[in-house]
Amino acid sequence: MDVLEAIRNRKSIRAYKPDPVPKEVLRELIEVSLRAPSYENSQPWEFTIVGGEVMEKLKSALVEKLSSGEAPHPDIPLARLPEIYRERGRQLGRTIFQILGIAREDRERRFLWNLEMMKFFNAPNGIIIYVDRSLGPWSLVDVGIVLQTIMLAALGYGLGTCPEAAVVQYPEVLRDMLNIPESKQIICGIAIGYPDWDAPINNFRSNREPVDRLVTWQGI
Repeated sequence: MDVLEAIRNRKSIRAYKPDPVPKEVLRELIEVSLRAPSYENSQPWEFTIVGGEVMEKLKSALVEKLSSGEAPHPDIPLARLPEIYRERGRQLGRTIFQILGIAREDRERRFLWNLEMMKFFNAPNGIIIYVDRSLGPWSLVDVGIVLQTIMLAALGYGLGTCPEAAVVQYPEVLRDMLNIPESKQIICGIAIGYPDWDAPINNFRSNREPVDRLVTWQGI
């Protein structure tokens, strides 16, 4: 699969087969992805890769936190987006709920779907990305670059991914269970595994804005 094909084919996978990804595959995937560029070659990213019993315990702990009604408090506060950007997210949500057959007024099933997010959409493996708290905003840009690199490289191994803010909403759970120091700012998680292509939720693509709405041309 060439680079352009990977970019065109990548999408968020929200249903996975139970088969764990072999450790050597995950190691090779991360090693390749470390070729991602960063500000002044700072390479600020750090990773904890989770699987097996630890993954199952982490899923359970995150589900318990959300079910308790405790308000999320991620290291990076969740932003309330301006209307134009929020609407894009709402469109995605409406499509997902339509595929899942969840009515807008069905709060119970909508909440159960939120729990699926906390379970990494039942992926067998997860990746948590964090940086040192001493670093500034440019390091967050670097995390975005390596995050996309991981997701594109994963396609070369037959893997699917989904970047997740949900799984880092209770950072103390991650710190306690995964021994991530308080000195680290937890940025985001990634669900990773072999896609379940029989699941309808995996057989749609979210829309994108047209080029001419987002690009201004100057001098060409």
